[in-house]
Amino acid sequence: MNEDYTPDLISLVDEDGQEHQFEILDMIETDEGCFYALYPTFEDPQEQLETDTYYIFQVVEEDGEEQLVEVDDEELADRLAEVFEKHFDEMFEEE
Repeated sequence: MNEDYTPDLISLVDEDGQEHQFEILDMIETDEGCFYALYPTFEDPQEQLETDTYYIFQVVEEDGEEQLVEVDDEELADRLAEVFEKHFDEMFEEE
């Protein structure tokens, strides 16, 4: 069994022009769109261990280009988080 793990990373630029790197945890498609669960990466491994927050982004098309926008609708974010959490539980059960 191969124990090497290489995360899928994505860089996003915020409205202030700051670049942030995230690990793609999961992606789901619903009737409401395509959504990603993203986990921030950190230079300091200790900071990485202390953070258990992930962010949910939706794929939107703007000016003909796909972009990721953080889900601000709390009700939608809660419903999506339930789906993502179920996926996470299933992934860890398999391992």
